[in-house]
Amino acid sequence: MLAWGALDAKPALILQSREILRLARSDKRAAEQAVASLSLDEQVFLVCDAPVALRARLLELTPVPEDVIPLLPEAELCFTAKALGLSDAGWILEHATPGQLVASFDLDGWKGLLPDRESLRSWLAALGEAGEDTLLRAARALDPEMIVLMLRDRVDVMLDPKDEEWQPPQGAQTIEGQFYFVSKHAGDDLEDIVMLLRALFAEDYWLYFRMMQGVIWELEWDLEEWALRWRTGRLEDLGFPSWDEAMRIYGFVRPADRDRIPDEGRVLDVEAWQLPVFLPELPATISESYSVFRAAAELSEEERRGFFYSFVAISNKVAVADRMALGDAETLPEAIRTTAEVVSQGLEHIATQNGIGLSETLQRVSLERLFRVGASLGGRKPPPEPEAEPSFADEEEA
Repeated sequence: MLAWGALDAKPALILQSREILRLARSDKRAAEQAVASLSLDEQVFLVCDAPVALRARLLELTPVPEDVIPLLPEAELCFTAKALGLSDAGWILEHATPGQLVASFDLDGWKGLLPDRESLRSWLAALGEAGEDTLLRAARALDPEMIVLMLRDRVDVMLDPKDEEWQPPQGAQTIEGQFYFVSKHAGDDLEDIVMLLRALFAEDYWLYFRMMQGVIWELEWDLEEWALRWRTGRLEDLGFPSWDEAMRIYGFVRPADRDRIPDEGRVLDVEAWQLPVFLPELPATISESYSVFRAAAELSEEERRGFFYSFVAISNKVAVADRMALGDAETLPEAIRTTAEVVSQGLEHIATQNGIGLSETLQRVSLERLFRVGASLGGRKPPPEPEAEPSFADEEEA
């Protein structure tokens, strides 16, 4: 996963955050006063530094939650809403930015290379609970292909042929007397769908018209392919490579080449990123357990900074290649541990075979090569590709 900005560790603020968490359990008024004394950036730090299960409570303690929520890193907004429960997260999503909402769908609305119907339904319902304005804002930000897929999963749409003998199906509804829609699933009251369509018709008719036509005419596989393309591009902007690119870290290194130190230049000359997950430093609970972190501690301050961003880049590739759930907060520590374990294997091997120190090896060999060597030594491979899951089209045909 990824790091949020270029924050250095702030021990005093971390201690203050722990004290506020303690106060929140025993003296809400004192906790509110303590939070109010913090700057806006410090309030964001406070929320993101807390366990995801406690973040909603902390947001409620902030003087103006609507100022804090839009500043949460994109993935942290997703984690926070899920930890609270999407059915109860409407008040958070109400103040989320379009970018945060789209990122939440990109991170949590897919299984592998296919949209996750159940998750998408939950997010759409949560947007409906947040209100019509939030639903409309999200609809305008999301890819049209994704909206059509969500609609098609829930409703059949038909256009009035203006034939006197034609009658809409029983239970069909219409917003404007031209397009009719009917639920595909018994017991689905379509409350969020109706709210979405009414908002689009009232505020963005041409998008409404395109969506209804899309449900009728567009090809399922074409919609899924384009939705995946747009999502892949956005995830790359957030630092998550495509699956094909991520799989390069598992490229096999032949035994004869594993000891070699290639001329790779300044491997730790890496610039800081503004990325969507709060991670001001690597978790201390695992840092001492792996040789790669002990070696990094001996680097200069500038080199440690480059190491940090190189490391989280490899962790992102691991998360994508291993098909970890990008919308889950647990993925971050899991990806870090996997990366640390495999990189440490490669680091120790190359250092021993060349008779040099671990920190010098870290300065001369890129983390990606260290991972590849470690994976080759341990015979580690990414999980096998899962059997194809039914797409929206498959379910419809069934």
